[in-house]
Order: sequence, then C-alpha cells, then structure tokens
Amino acid sequence: MRNIIYSFVLILIFAIFLSGCNIEESNPIKEKTKIGIMLSDVGLGDQSFSDAAFQGLVRARDELGIVFDYRELKDTETYEQGLMDLVEADHHLIVGLGFMVQEELETVAKQYPNQLFLLVDAVSEVDNIISLTFKEDEGSYLAGVIAALTTETKTIGFIGGDDVPLIQKFANGFAKGAASIDPEIEVLIEYSGDFGNDVLGAEIAKNMIDQDSDVLYSAAGFTGVGALREAQQNGVYAIGVDSDQFYYAEEAIITSMMKNVDVALFDAVKEIQEHNQLSDKHIELGLADNGVGLAPVRIINLTAEQEEELREAEEALLHGDVIFSN
Repeated sequence: MRNIIYSFVLILIFAIFLSGCNIEESNPIKEKTKIGIMLSDVGLGDQSFSDAAFQGLVRARDELGIVFDYRELKDTETYEQGLMDLVEADHHLIVGLGFMVQEELETVAKQYPNQLFLLVDAVSEVDNIISLTFKEDEGSYLAGVIAALTTETKTIGFIGGDDVPLIQKFANGFAKGAASIDPEIEVLIEYSGDFGNDVLGAEIAKNMIDQDSDVLYSAAGFTGVGALREAQQNGVYAIGVDSDQFYYAEEAIITSMMKNVDVALFDAVKEIQEHNQLSDKHIELGLADNGVGLAPVRIINLTAEQEEELREAEEALLHGDVIFSN
C-alpha cells in the first residue's frame, strides 16, 4: 500500500512538472501579435493624429488581443533611437507615424531587412516598408464645402502645421471645395511651422479673424487646437481635423475632417495577425474606403438645399469627378 501511495505521489509531482513546462511553453505574451509604434513629433496629447493612432492600437489590444509598445520623440531624442528600441523588442510590425519619421525609419529598415515596417503619411520604396497614406484632399474638399455653406463674410482660413506636400493637400482640397460652392470666397492660408504650439495656433487664428475670416480649418496637430479654441473665444466657426474634435470647442466646431488613422491601423494589425504580412506595398485610403470623411455636422442647421449640395459633393468625389493637382 505504501509503495502504491509513493508511486501515486511521484506521478502527481511529474504531472505538475509537465504542467509547469506547458505553461512556460504556452506563455500567452509570447503567442500574441506584438506591435511597436514610433509616434509623430508631438506624441501623445496632441488631441489629433498621434492620439487617434494610439486609440487604434488600444482597440486592437482590446478586440484582437495584441500587445503593443510605443516610443515618443521626447523620450528617445531621435526617431532612429526609438525605432531601434522597438526592433530590439522583437515586434511583428513596427509603425512609423508621420512623414517626418520617414528618413530615419528607412535607415533602420535597411539595417533590418527581415523586420516589417509600416510608414504612415508618406511613401517609401524600401522593400520591407509598407506605406499607408490617405486622400486628405478629398476630406478637406468636403470641409471646404461646409465652410463655404457656413461663412457670412466670404472669407475663411486654413492653418497648416508645416508647408510640405502632405499639409498642402489639406489646404488645396479645402480651397477647391469652397470654390465649388462660391468661387468668390477668399481662403486665407498660413503655415505655422509647428505642430505642438497651441499659443501660436491661437495667434494665427486671431490674425485671420481680424481679417474677417469666420470659419477656420487647420491641419496642425496641437497647434490647431489653439486655433479651435481661439475661434470659440471670438464667436466664429471652426472645423476640426483627424478625429472628431467637437468637444475641444463645442460652441465653434461645426464638424471635423475625419482622417481615420485609428481604423486603418486596426485593419492593418488585424491583417498582420491573420496572415503575418500586409498584402499591398502601398495602401491609400480615401472617401470610398472610409479613410477620410466628415464628423456629424453640429451647431449649424443646413437647409435641405445645402444638404443636397454636400451630398452632391460627396458623390462627385466618389465618382472621380473632382480632380486634384499634385
């Protein structure tokens, strides 16, 4: 009887040991898809682009069970250092957020040809970098239509974070959309040279308001948030960007040009999780792909005729009837 009990104890101990080995081998963290992201220059708290991208990864964590890590420029001094940190952590996909990351992302990608990278807002020819861009001019065209339907002074303003091709797409689309409603509308355009200065954004906005601009639209990150709040302080209208920014200035923001980077990143992560790769070398998302669009129109009440003009503008974009210059 004693030998039987002893044998049973040995078997139990052995079973527990094997169970422990299995737990180690099936470590749930090791089995999860791992994503790393190098955020754009302002980083978290820009209330715009970086925050939207971060929320896309939070959603992927909650719904898809991925794990992710991130780096901000303020913590790493250079994009390259942040990207190297993420490479060393062995991620399935590393995201470089924003056109300003491109040069250093390409430097790192060439050193690690077996690592997959995703560059958001610029196009790279490096083999192991997938490019994700948006048709910002389409969404901004609709913002221009709304501005033209709203303005009483026939003067509207655009504030860009930097005078570069990407931000020029916002400005050009906005001006073209406004002109489609009323060619006589004047569009004031100024580039701040800074995506993280809300005080500067407010100063530029006030200058435009002093020139009779009564609708302001910006693509300038946290600098743009300053412009939104200045519009509210002066009793004029504003249009948000990237995400629905209504709650930053509820008395001023009539809509926002939605650049759905959160949805795009979620979809990219889902494809990585399912196929361990991305099918396209360059992913470009516009109105037809739910890449851009407008948030709900608030504060103002569009007439039936104005709603029809907005709908016609959307149809023109979807059918390719609006041509944007490069």
